[in-house]
Amino acid sequence: MARKPGVFVRSVAPEEGRKLAQITRTSKQPVRVRRAIVVLASAQGQPVSSICRLMQVSENYVRQVIHDFNEKGFAALDPKWSGGRPSKTDPATRERIGQIARCCPRDLGWPFSTWSLSKLCDVLRANGIADISRETLRKILKDQKISWQATKTWKTGKDPEFTAKMARVLDLYDNPPTDGRVVCVDEFGPLNLLPRAGRGWQPKRKPKRLRATYRRTQGVRHLLGALDLATGRIHYRIRDHKRWQEFLAFLKSLRARWPGQRLYVIVDNFGPHKKAEVRDWAGANDVELVLLPTYSSWLNWIESEFAALRYFALNGTDHRSHGEQDDAIGAYIRWHNQQAEPKRDFAVDSKIRLPDFLPYVA
Repeated sequence: MARKPGVFVRSVAPEEGRKLAQITRTSKQPVRVRRAIVVLASAQGQPVSSICRLMQVSENYVRQVIHDFNEKGFAALDPKWSGGRPSKTDPATRERIGQIARCCPRDLGWPFSTWSLSKLCDVLRANGIADISRETLRKILKDQKISWQATKTWKTGKDPEFTAKMARVLDLYDNPPTDGRVVCVDEFGPLNLLPRAGRGWQPKRKPKRLRATYRRTQGVRHLLGALDLATGRIHYRIRDHKRWQEFLAFLKSLRARWPGQRLYVIVDNFGPHKKAEVRDWAGANDVELVLLPTYSSWLNWIESEFAALRYFALNGTDHRSHGEQDDAIGAYIRWHNQQAEPKRDFAVDSKIRLPDFLPYVA
């Protein structure tokens, strides 16, 4: 068998050599990098057999790259992607798959209440709709903006003044009155003594462990909190009960904190907030109780601060006494108040700002 003739790349100019070297360092396409190395090696006088051993490719591959570069130049380095295997589904089939995925399986006669990718693939295959893999199904659903989501509950509010009350609260948030300050008040708790699940950075497969068994022998406590929108600071008291007496005492402490200013106190419809004694005192001491619509605690700005308090001060802890737990809460609130800034722009892009917002869904 005759020996194949030696093949070398044409003469490479210095500028071309620098460009080839740059491609080998910076290109993110492996095919382009591999072909550039072949051309550089050939330009340095290495024979085809040496390049094959260096790159672990066949002689035909090296010869073809060199011939292509000699004819086309740098265009020969670009990969020639093929169209791939034809799609198994057409647009109409993909649309139908999306419609099936959005349906409850029971409505289609199947004995389960939710789809998995495997079950949906089996159903599509059994009905002759499409014979596709789970990964292909996942991509089809993603392209149609169908994602895996948790089911959420909703509650219908019975408050006939829902819209008016919500507008009043939003107006106080957007346009704080000049004759006083707006304060969001609510109760947080009950504060039990128990190990609380949480999240944190730990070595892989070595999570922080908390006891699983416990006895609650020291009762519960309750936190009464107030968020001052003018400063963003939280003021609080921790008490054994959350009756109207404790709520009234907390209002009196807020009244003493800002003498001479009218207080607009945003509260929910918890019974102690509407007690006659509380209303009478508020009317006599320049305090306006602004009640939220029923089932609308999400309108109270302090709820987001309570969520952060639970996440950063309580989750992942196992306090053994109320004093220890109270200290942890107090330390977090003091840190929060040092970083606090005035509260502005409540739910600016939320659907509650839309004129057609459904007012009776909380």
